[in-house]
Amino acid sequence: MAASAAAVGAALLGGPVRAADTAPAADDTPPGVLSAELAWQHWTLNCQGCHRPDGSGSPATAPGLAGTVARFLSVAGGREYLGRVPGVATSPLSDADLSEVMNWMLWRFDREHVPANFQPFTAAEIGELRRRPLRLEASQVRAELLKKADESAGP
Repeated sequence: MAASAAAVGAALLGGPVRAADTAPAADDTPPGVLSAELAWQHWTLNCQGCHRPDGSGSPATAPGLAGTVARFLSVAGGREYLGRVPGVATSPLSDADLSEVMNWMLWRFDREHVPANFQPFTAAEIGELRRRPLRLEASQVRAELLKKADESAGP
């Protein structure tokens, strides 16, 4: 079933099915995610249209996540930013489903930058953060946080 959903999604995007478009293995589940396959399905149906299947994003739709998204966890305000961006704050997903997507997304698109002491997002945390959505200021906040992350990473 998952492969057919990936095929449909790839067809809609006009490309072939790639390994990155398919559901994760059942034993490949990150912390804070009960079902990597369900998180992937939520991602596929609610997020990848703008962020692209590989997390590369598009200047016209949404910023890239691949190799970047977990860097927000290393700076003050970054974790909160992730829960307040427009696509998260206004998502139709429940807080529980959204917290799993967030944890899966960090692991899937930027595992190398997830801090060793990472505490997974919870439904309660996501519920609180999405009550204060970022709007027009989201891209400016993003740029400021990534600049801080670059500065803290050092040479």
